[in-house]
Amino acid sequence: MKKRFIIEPVLVTLDLDRKIRVKIDASDFVMERILLMKCEDKKWRPVAYISKLLNEVKRNYEIYDKEVLAIIKCLEV
Repeated sequence: MKKRFIIEPVLVTLDLDRKIRVKIDASDFVMERILLMKCEDKKWRPVAYISKLLNEVKRNYEIYDKEVLAIIKCLEV
């Protein structure tokens, strides 16, 4: 495992000329967001990863509202 972290980059630097996409996962308690970029080797590599616990108010949101909130927060970061 140590070798993989040394040889391959864990995160890549964002290049706005490349394709990017956002992957989100919103559950009852946690919001996770990953910003991915398509690299020269045609693989999608992570640019940023964000995980956050939801407060009591946001836990009551409908799932689609949690997902939209996750997208907005990811793009803000």
